[in-house]
Amino acid sequence: MADDPYLWLEEVTGDDALRWVTERNAASLSDLTSTPRFTALRDEIREALDADTRIPYVRRRGEYLYNFWRDAQRPRGVWRRTTLDSYRTDSPEWDEILDIDALAEAEGENWVWQGATTLYPGYELALVELSRGGADAAVVREFDLRTRQFVADGFTLPEAKSRVDWIDADTVYVGTDFGDGALTTSGYPRIAKRWRRGTPLSEAETVFEGAVEDVSITAYYDPTPGFERHFVHRAIEFYRSERYLLDAAGELRLIEIPEDAKASIDWQWLLVQPRTAWGEYPAGSLIVIELDAFLAGSREFTVLFTPDAHTSLTGYSWTRSHLVITVLTDVRTSLHVLTPGEGWARTSLPAGEPLDVPGIVGTDPLHSEEYLLDSDGFTRPSTLSRGEIGGDLEPLKQAPEMFDASGLEVEQYFATSADGTRVPYFVVRPRGARNNPTLLTGYGGFQHSQRPYYSSIIGRGWLARGGSYVLANIRGGGEYGPEWHTQALKENRLRAYEDFAAVAKDLVERGITTPERLGVRGGSNGGLLTGVMLTRYPELFGAVVSEVPLLDMRRYHLLLAGASWMAEYGDPDQPDQWAYLREYSPYHNIDPLRSYPPVFITTSTRDDRVHPGHARKMVARLLENGHDVRYFENIEGGHGGASNNEQHAHHWALTFEFLWRHLAD
Repeated sequence: MADDPYLWLEEVTGDDALRWVTERNAASLSDLTSTPRFTALRDEIREALDADTRIPYVRRRGEYLYNFWRDAQRPRGVWRRTTLDSYRTDSPEWDEILDIDALAEAEGENWVWQGATTLYPGYELALVELSRGGADAAVVREFDLRTRQFVADGFTLPEAKSRVDWIDADTVYVGTDFGDGALTTSGYPRIAKRWRRGTPLSEAETVFEGAVEDVSITAYYDPTPGFERHFVHRAIEFYRSERYLLDAAGELRLIEIPEDAKASIDWQWLLVQPRTAWGEYPAGSLIVIELDAFLAGSREFTVLFTPDAHTSLTGYSWTRSHLVITVLTDVRTSLHVLTPGEGWARTSLPAGEPLDVPGIVGTDPLHSEEYLLDSDGFTRPSTLSRGEIGGDLEPLKQAPEMFDASGLEVEQYFATSADGTRVPYFVVRPRGARNNPTLLTGYGGFQHSQRPYYSSIIGRGWLARGGSYVLANIRGGGEYGPEWHTQALKENRLRAYEDFAAVAKDLVERGITTPERLGVRGGSNGGLLTGVMLTRYPELFGAVVSEVPLLDMRRYHLLLAGASWMAEYGDPDQPDQWAYLREYSPYHNIDPLRSYPPVFITTSTRDDRVHPGHARKMVARLLENGHDVRYFENIEGGHGGASNNEQHAHHWALTFEFLWRHLAD
């Protein structure tokens, strides 16, 4: 496909491209929204998303617990806070700080909340990020929590994929689009500067410049009392980084660990997670040493975690004096507390039911031993609890049941992939159901682990209506540590797709479903996954949904953030790498003579991470070749596909209507 006839669809807001989008949207909406089932799906999902009984998840900043909340009355949301004592009650007293709906109306902007960074230790100033329509690029505006006003002549940045962090009340680190040459080929900051209040951005002092080919450059400040430090992080590739200490004189000191290792510096400790074996330390281990000793030349690490064939480390969090690690054993989650000192004593935290997933959702590392623990499962809604290491666990909030799960059963199975690898997957289905309409999903990339979770959307739209749901843990993810990921990198990418196909076949062999009743759904890298299923394994499925997907692997590295993912997929400008990318690139493997199941492809005009051109061009080529395809492009939503609950409900209702129509009707 040397001459791509659909390049014009890559013009995101081009007149011809948008006319094409409008026509495709109209055809799909006319088809999919005309049934009573669509209306019921949309309304039921919207009701769940807007429910006042949802848990308002919080993040502690000093004496207050902060929450961002959306509902039917505040579709854009409100930033608010309360105290722990009030949060413990059934009806907390919320102090509203910033109303995004009111702000958007007053300014005539389509603002979507992207978060806020508050200034330690008083938390009286914040750097608020707002995007237009949900894009990754955002404006940054300084906000005073005492006056509840944006600061006149405060720190303000125009729309960009910026990186900004407080140093003190009058100084920030900033990386943004400073002008020509300021961004990497991936569209992220190439230069980090120190910016002082009252001075123009053009006079900010450069502290580090990376290469244009790097992914991004970030400078940041750690305000931990007694351990105040300045850092520069240079992301060379997606899985290769350099980390520097920055001293008062502006001198940089490289922290000499492997570029592909994950690392953090907390208190006096340097923690390292090698992605490939580093001397005696295997890939996926967690090791620790005092930073000063390391900088002085010592390499005598203490091993905190060692993986095995069934067990991996998926994350960790600090309290004031303890380290809490999250461990997966055949994709079942457990939490453990490690206490610094001789031997780093280890104890366990409660983990709930066998297939429940406990997770640390908040700690207070600068002040206390507090942690917030959230636990849920496919059929059990979340319980949010508060604990202090060494003390009892106090339930704070219980999410309501959003669908009837009493007749459902949850099982874990293992499929055998083409090379003999055992691939785990979870099944949620009506007890004893066979040959059932089944929705299979997965991701298989960037070392992201897929774990059981409670979803009111899946519950109401699929499970409560009699469907079965399957979550696959294929290679490319992190369920078994970094080697589970690296087995499906670049030239080995087909292994992830073989794993997913093996799960699909196993579901049929076990009588859980049939090919005609098996649908797949995935987004982003998961959208690429389902695109490959469509073009490589069409006989295994009755319907395919691909959301905000990568699909054109010949040009992905030229579009938006695509260059940052070449460490995952490969460089299509290199002939040997294009050879293996060409094998599975969905856009290049559409066959007019092959029978495909119906496909639904969605994206967002405001997605500035995965270019909407992928989805547009794929649909155009499928239509050209006579295949059954529907398309929906939301004008808002960014990479999430929707920017508020109304749009999310509409999007999901379209998806479920499409799936039910082709898998059950």
